[in-house]
Amino acid sequence: MNTDDINLAYKVRHALNENLDALPARICLAAEALGVIGEAFDRTNAYLKERVQFDAPIGSFQALQHRMARLYAEIELLRSCVAAALAAIDAASPDVALLASLAKARASDLCARVLNEAVQLHGGIGVTDELDIGLFLKRGRVIQQSFGDGIFHRDRYASLKGF
Repeated sequence: MNTDDINLAYKVRHALNENLDALPARICLAAEALGVIGEAFDRTNAYLKERVQFDAPIGSFQALQHRMARLYAEIELLRSCVAAALAAIDAASPDVALLASLAKARASDLCARVLNEAVQLHGGIGVTDELDIGLFLKRGRVIQQSFGDGIFHRDRYASLKGF
């Protein structure tokens, strides 16, 4: 690629980023991810209370409780990021792009983590058509890659912060 091609690619990427921030597409996608993740988490939590193994609900096993507690904390952090990004839109804050990348990066990463855990905690039934966990996993994969994945948005966040 020559210098003109690189400059054109930079200008196109910059214009696309400005439009995606102005139309809060990334923030809306992060909010959708929060909904998908939250529903998968709630259904997994309910399943852990129902499924009995060794004469006890598997949700009573401490190792599974620790996994769920860590996921819950991560989901709450994502909820705060999405709320801050939406508030920045309402306030017409100059930090909208920064907060959009923060929310999208966390959402992309959490889609992978929570949805993989949900499938694993459900066992083989998690990917069957009997439960919607597989559907949530598929939608989460699309959300992860749309409008930039976690790596892209962490890099963008760092660039916007001057690093």
